[in-house]
Amino acid sequence: MDAQRLWQLQLEQSLGEIEEQVEFQPKQLFVIGCSTSEIAGHRIGTKGGLDIAEAMYKPLKDFAERNKLFLAFQGCEHINRALTMERKAAEFYHLEPVTVVPVQKAGGSMSAVAYTHLKDPVVVESVLAHGGIDIGQTLIGMHLKPVAIPIRTSIKQIGDAILTAATTRPKLIGGIRAVYTKDEGELFEDGED
Repeated sequence: MDAQRLWQLQLEQSLGEIEEQVEFQPKQLFVIGCSTSEIAGHRIGTKGGLDIAEAMYKPLKDFAERNKLFLAFQGCEHINRALTMERKAAEFYHLEPVTVVPVQKAGGSMSAVAYTHLKDPVVVESVLAHGGIDIGQTLIGMHLKPVAIPIRTSIKQIGDAILTAATTRPKLIGGIRAVYTKDEGELFEDGED
């Protein structure tokens, strides 16, 4: 088996394990950070590969279709980690497109490949995604909603790239009297305003 097929299988398995742990809702945003350099065993941003990005794209697209998610592909630091996504996703979340076309040397291989495959791609400066996957320590946290919750999978690396995944949940607010589920307490208690 060639290396790219192995990396693709690793990604497929990790995405399957994420699906087992997270109950996605249609049209949620899922951010992808992917260093093809790191996958191939090089320092991030040094030897990106469009062929590696192509191999990674299909499992990500299939995952999004199965779960009815919008994908947002994080670009590299040279475009300020802006995100490539479908125009309909940007419009749904009222995100303003910016003018840039991600390419391998300014945007990164994964974002550039996504731009060529999406039906009507746009780039936006930032999102607040419901979850995501980070392949190669690309630092997707800046694009996740608070509060991020790590997702553990049996796949710790794709190629040489460290894999991290996360989902999010709404903030828990209140003090010791706060209730977080309907089952925890009465809606109205005597003596309380």
